[in-house]
Amino acid sequence: MTFDLDNYANTMARYNQWMNDTLYSAAATLTQEQRKAECGLFFGSLYHTLNHLLVCDLMWLARFKNEAVTMKSLTQELFGDYPQLREAREQTDKDIIAWAKSLALCPPPERLNYVSLLSNTERNVDFAQAIVHFFNHQTHHRGQVTAALSQRGVDFGVTDLIFMPGED
Repeated sequence: MTFDLDNYANTMARYNQWMNDTLYSAAATLTQEQRKAECGLFFGSLYHTLNHLLVCDLMWLARFKNEAVTMKSLTQELFGDYPQLREAREQTDKDIIAWAKSLALCPPPERLNYVSLLSNTERNVDFAQAIVHFFNHQTHHRGQVTAALSQRGVDFGVTDLIFMPGED
């Protein structure tokens, strides 16, 4: 893989989809009570951590596409049940892949202006760095999810990027 922003984004978008599918399948083996039980993650439970990831992915994708951000907080619960959360996750992953593919056709601007949901302040950041942050944030919280699944004895398989299906 040649390292440029659109190749990076495309690879990470596919990795994101693969890992989310893997972890949502693993978490589906638990009951809703087990998924929502406090387990010491930044957002408390597996469910709320997966929800936070979806909130942030939707938020960043809207920013990248210069669309309105509709989320009100980083902990806003988007859905009350797991099947709805999973369905939205699957659609969002498809949307992320489509957006990543679009980068080759229309490279992003150098800077990204947005209002931080955390601090309610205006930010102006390097667009490429924001893309790297986007994918790094996903990996960070999925690491917490894998730890919590491991503690519950749930096997989620290999998570290494170099073992992603379809890669040489």
